[in-house]
Amino acid sequence: MYRRVMVLQQVSRRALSISARRQVSNKVPEKQKMFQENNGVPVHLKGGVGDSLLYRTTMALTVGGTAFVVYELLKAAYPQKKE
Repeated sequence: MYRRVMVLQQVSRRALSISARRQVSNKVPEKQKMFQENNGVPVHLKGGVGDSLLYRTTMALTVGGTAFVVYELLKAAYPQKKE
């Protein structure tokens, strides 16, 4: 049993080390240029539409969650009268 596990580990290592590696271009300098540009846009919104959408969604969920918590606290502070 142990021998089979060891053989499987060796085969998987060989398969991973032999497989062709994809060359990826370095995009860091381009991103650095974009984020260091002084154009009046906050750094958390410089990524484009996706960043803007994520920011607005986060803010909407935060405001909605805060309103819900305040509502629940007020509801708990003034219990309903039982008839």
